[in-house]
Amino acid sequence: MPIERHRVNQEQIEANTERSTPHAQISNSDDAFCIRRWMLGVERWVFSLFYIGMTIFLGCGFAAKYREGGGNFSVPLQWALGLQRLKLDAIWLELLPATNDLAADEARIQYFQSQLRTHGLARRYCLLYQKPASDTHDLDNIRCIGISKRELLDRLGGPNVLLNLAYSIHPPLLLKFERRIFCDLDPSEIFYWMTKLEMGQSYHHEFWTIGLNVHGSDCRLPKPVVPPTGRRLQWNTFYPLVDTKLYRPQRRPNAQKFTTVGQWYWSGAVEVAGKFPDLSKKFAFEPYLDLPSHIPEARFELAMNIDAEDPERERLQRRGWKIVDPHRVAGAPTAYRRYLASAVAEFTAIKGVDVAWRTGWISDRAAAFLALGRPVITEDTGAERYLPAENGFSFIRDVDEAKAAIRGVARDWPLLSKQARRCAVEVFDSVKNLRKILDF
Repeated sequence: MPIERHRVNQEQIEANTERSTPHAQISNSDDAFCIRRWMLGVERWVFSLFYIGMTIFLGCGFAAKYREGGGNFSVPLQWALGLQRLKLDAIWLELLPATNDLAADEARIQYFQSQLRTHGLARRYCLLYQKPASDTHDLDNIRCIGISKRELLDRLGGPNVLLNLAYSIHPPLLLKFERRIFCDLDPSEIFYWMTKLEMGQSYHHEFWTIGLNVHGSDCRLPKPVVPPTGRRLQWNTFYPLVDTKLYRPQRRPNAQKFTTVGQWYWSGAVEVAGKFPDLSKKFAFEPYLDLPSHIPEARFELAMNIDAEDPERERLQRRGWKIVDPHRVAGAPTAYRRYLASAVAEFTAIKGVDVAWRTGWISDRAAAFLALGRPVITEDTGAERYLPAENGFSFIRDVDEAKAAIRGVARDWPLLSKQARRCAVEVFDSVKNLRKILDF
């Protein structure tokens, strides 16, 4: 690929590394940890040379427009902070379609900027304000906020890579990037709709998914192809990213609270055996709604968007579930991290299609819980085989397994907490997964 032109000669790298080696210090040191740490530093330095003069763009289109969603915003934030830890020249490219409320749009822009400043990314973004909104992304109809349009074009004229989250960036802008990597965050819906519509399969060089079981013999995901050739897409897998420097272990909370964050209702759809099943949390949680009566010593909470006047709220409360407003308790990335840490573990049910299709899907939220030292109880999608044996997860298939897992967390929390954190660092860390995707 054209990128190879910009990579440093390997012999020169080895020569530079050899000259910089403090031989005396290493030979006289008995501290193996220090040696490993030094070697890791050299390795990072060597790999960073591969990308000298190259811009890594992080393409996103769902953070700025939903400023009340701290968990939603945290997804691309993990990627951006990982790129920063890798010392790469990275730009967060955020698309914001205009609405009819210009004041609300301006508030979204200011909020986006404030969050990037808070996390040390003040000069590392270009917000693409598109007016009018369109599925076609043309720079001529876009206002650049952050880096200028001139700087953006200059960077596009040089060596660059686009990490396109969930097909956020569309043509013709998409076609200006030298190396285009599709990063799928929702395999069941993305794979299905790729068999029906253009979802970016024609415009990217590489395809990556968090559907860990995509190559498993029991995986039932649809098989997207590239039109008009009919060539089947070649998928690589990665783990949901968490910045383990930002998400650090927290002490055990006093309350025996199990919670999750999400949308109670869901409008997404896929066809299974001629039918369109309900993909909502409302449907997924139904088998588990009596858990509070079975385990009264535990506290079950849902941070879900359920209006005060919605009958669902009263129905859940009668069954022993506490309902909180996610916009209030987790409306910003910092509040989101704090809310996750307030629980002893995550308990959640997931879209039935991920279970039925054995996608191997794990949520980015689960990775965040793990990094905080919080075990995760979730339904089995076929992902377990791709994790270490001691991983902090309890994968369940029914309410009896859920009850056993909840009691297990109460009994063995210190051990499970350590396993959760270790798995986050070893498997889900943003730097490790970005290095895998970027091939360095």
